[in-house]
Amino acid sequence: MRGPHDVGGLPDGPVSTELHDLSFWEKQIDGLRAVIGAKGIVTTHENRRYVEGLGDDAYETLTYYERWTAALARQMIEKNILTQAEIDARVREIRERLAASGELAPEFGAQS
Repeated sequence: MRGPHDVGGLPDGPVSTELHDLSFWEKQIDGLRAVIGAKGIVTTHENRRYVEGLGDDAYETLTYYERWTAALARQMIEKNILTQAEIDARVREIRERLAASGELAPEFGAQS
């Protein structure tokens, strides 16, 4: 069975090979993945399995680093390092802070 990540041989448009700058949060998730990998908390193979297991809808709508973030959240919950409530509370806190400062991107809106 073909997963959403398995696109080899399927027709598609050209692949963009242009370099682009990473946003601050993308650099943070990249660094966080490197640290938890170096500490042996999560392996590259586990991360790939979690990313591939996100399902078709999530895989098609999330960006590369959004997939990493979603996979990492699931891993931290399943390894009893964080709870969903802790993650939700921190996301709420960050959204509120960014909304108050005017830095929150409109597409993310201040959610409660």
